[in-house]
Amino acid sequence: MQPGFEHEPVLPSQVLEAFACLPNEGILLDCTLGGAGHSALLLQAHPGWQLIGLDQDPNARVAAAEKLSPYRERVQIIATNFACYQPASPVVAVLADLGVSSHQLNQAERGFSFRSDGPLDMRMNPEGARETAAALIDRLTETELADLLFHNGEERLARRIARKLVAEKPWDDGKRGTAALAYAIAGCYPPKQRHGRIHAATRSFQALRIAVNDELGALETLLDQAPHWLQSGARFAVISFHSLEDRLVKNSFKSNPSLHVITRKPLIVDAAEEASNARARSAKLRVSEKL
Repeated sequence: MQPGFEHEPVLPSQVLEAFACLPNEGILLDCTLGGAGHSALLLQAHPGWQLIGLDQDPNARVAAAEKLSPYRERVQIIATNFACYQPASPVVAVLADLGVSSHQLNQAERGFSFRSDGPLDMRMNPEGARETAAALIDRLTETELADLLFHNGEERLARRIARKLVAEKPWDDGKRGTAALAYAIAGCYPPKQRHGRIHAATRSFQALRIAVNDELGALETLLDQAPHWLQSGARFAVISFHSLEDRLVKNSFKSNPSLHVITRKPLIVDAAEEASNARARSAKLRVSEKL
């Protein structure tokens, strides 16, 4: 595994069970390959499957290739965002794990987390053309930034935070990073609310990351397109980590006439997994089947 790359797949037994009934011949499309934890388990469980793994993060692709080396003859790894991909032939399973990996969070230079100071980047593909979080904050008006924080992060103090961040521009001059941004956001909260179980800046960082990578737009594209990729009886599974994603998945599965919803309620982690992997506690798995 690439040095420093940490990836513990969430809901592993639930994912295996969701796909257990599928034929042993076919293509698995992993839309968010990451460290390939889920894909390795599924290739082991289904010896007749081929894998197409998508990921826009170059570090993840290197780690995945190493993880999947025992199955290399059955694996194709493609550098792309899943919203830009179309398979050449029908597939037996589609999996998307929408979480940010521990590796990405732990790399200060990626700018996803405020636990260690780093540049205000937040791009899933650091080699891509998308603007950084710092450039995004500087470009938006106060109203636009407040709307972004409220919609993507469900941040109730969005207007107060936006006013402060705009007043403290520029953020894209390289002088301040994630620690300064988190400090500014936390300062918008009353003192007693700044140090809870969830850091005061968590929702705002989520909102900015979603916007920088157009995560909701990409998910909407996937939910619209993936049912067309499935062969009859194939399954489509999505793991989400916050209510915005889960709501999109739930509504899309229910409203698509070509899909049968397998999970009326999302599958969540049990106590043992939550104890061993705290970041998994918000994970929700929904599964549908092609009619």
